[in-house]
This record gives sequence, structure tokens and C-alpha cells, in this order.
Amino acid sequence: KMASCIVEFVDKRVSVIMVDGRNFIGVLKGFDQMTNLVLNECVERLFSQEEGVKSREWGLYLVRGDNVATIGELDEDLDAGIDWTKVIAAPLKPMVI
Repeated sequence: KMASCIVEFVDKRVSVIMVDGRNFIGVLKGFDQMTNLVLNECVERLFSQEEGVKSREWGLYLVRGDNVATIGELDEDLDAGIDWTKVIAAPLKPMVI
């Protein structure tokens, strides 16, 4: 199960890609055996082909585990070096399960 692999990410900034293609960035504060996640300082990155990436701040956010496609630790130095307002990209398409 994914839940047993994510214990190393607790209290670290992570990127979570959802099965519907959404991308959340936040500090992983906790999780359970169903891979439900608690993210603090959570921001959703909204990708667009017309304009740069926008951010929607959620603060403390609960992610339902069955909607998680992947989770990984965010390289904060690399991330900080990217001007997301200039990144033009199509949103991820939903996964076909």
C-alpha cells in the first residue's frame, strides 16, 4: 500500500497529483491506512495553456486517499527557482482507471 511508503514524507513539503489531474503542494502533517492525507500550507497549482500557472491557497486541507495518484517530496530549492507565472502548460488529464 502507498500509505506505508509515505511515512518518510511527514513534516516535509510534498507534491500530490490527484487522479483527476489536480496538483496540490503542502506540508504533509499526517495520513492514515486509506492514504487520506492532511496537508498544511496547501496550495493548488492551476495550469493553463492561455496564461501562467495560478495558485489557489487552501491552508489546512484534507485529501481523500482514493483520489491520490502519486505523492512525492518537493525539491523546494528547485521549485523556488521556477517562475510559475511564466509556465504555460495544459492541465493534466484525468487518469483512466
